[in-house]
Amino acid sequence: MTPGMVIVGAGECGTRAALALREEGYDGPITLIGAERHLPYERPPLSKDGMAAETVGMKVIADAARLLEAQIDLMLSSEVVTIDRNARTLALSDGRFIPYDKLLLATGARPRRLPMAEGISACVYLRTQDDAEAIRACLCPDAHVAIIGGGFIGLELAAAASMRGCRVTVLETQPRILMRGVPTEIADVIADAHARRGVAIRCGVSISEMTPDDSMRALSLVVDGVRIDADLCIVGIGAVPNTEIASNSGLAVENGIRVDESMATSDPNIFAAGDCASFPLAIYGGRRVRLEAWRNAQEQGSLAARNMLNKGEQHSAVPWFWSDQYDLSLQIAGLVDEGVTTVRRDVGEDAFILFHLAADGRLVAASGVGPGNTVARDIRLAEMLIAKGAKPPSDKLAASDTKLKSLLAA
Repeated sequence: MTPGMVIVGAGECGTRAALALREEGYDGPITLIGAERHLPYERPPLSKDGMAAETVGMKVIADAARLLEAQIDLMLSSEVVTIDRNARTLALSDGRFIPYDKLLLATGARPRRLPMAEGISACVYLRTQDDAEAIRACLCPDAHVAIIGGGFIGLELAAAASMRGCRVTVLETQPRILMRGVPTEIADVIADAHARRGVAIRCGVSISEMTPDDSMRALSLVVDGVRIDADLCIVGIGAVPNTEIASNSGLAVENGIRVDESMATSDPNIFAAGDCASFPLAIYGGRRVRLEAWRNAQEQGSLAARNMLNKGEQHSAVPWFWSDQYDLSLQIAGLVDEGVTTVRRDVGEDAFILFHLAADGRLVAASGVGPGNTVARDIRLAEMLIAKGAKPPSDKLAASDTKLKSLLAA
């Protein structure tokens, strides 16, 4: 094989990078290596509308025809085991070797495992299309589903299961749901929405025991001394970046594969992006973060592709997250914990936005919740203000009759 651009990971990040290489005019070989058997697909629908629907559909990022037209060689069900940085080759588990000129690691992340759940078939995790299909098949009316973890994934699955007619219990060890990066006011709105639909959320609890029943198709949990019987238990306690092939090849790892502003690793011929990458955020003084977010994967995949072609661009995007639960949409731009004061703006019935300001008055984050798309436009404008390092007056931010676009223009 002729060395070219090789991408490990055929998810959102890796696939967008492969397509971006062609869009930027690269005409050499592109190899996209995926561990799963499916064509590249988007993951957000797996825990959102796809799980609540009659079937778990697959939203393909690029079908076989598009990849063929772009002359991207897609290798499915393929696992990379080692990188030889000196020879610039990858070794696959089936014995094949793939040479590269430049390499992108878009290996993503995997669910954090719960040790006491190992070996219990009624206790599952969600990451892949196959996982989603297996979970969806168990979401029958009146089935009792226990969900461990009150973060985005756990709560989205709770909403989907409830909409499928299941009885749902969410178990969270922290004092409240959505502790990571979501303000209390917004978390309370989400908790109320679940309560209205009969979802039981128990926070500040500990699980001391998990036992399968005789059929292995159900289980019981002991939570703070109380037994809970469930037909299915879904564990959503975070994710672990897939960094093993990077660390085994001597690349720097720091809560993810460590990269610079251009997404380059400690080896200038190897880049990393998406859920597996730890990178500096320029708008927060170079604070190093790792983001598990759909748009971040898209943006970093395209950025890495351009820099594999020596464009010399630096990461400058503002983090953005979203979650859909029932009829509510939660959106966050920036990092909430960077703020020291908060200004609230009511933007309609049952919808509001919180603006988070640094000590110097700079807008560093905005978080909002409301039905449908009621907060989407203002969050997008807030994102642009954050990117500009704007210091909008607090009274203007709070006043719903003040157009954020006017603050952006100012």
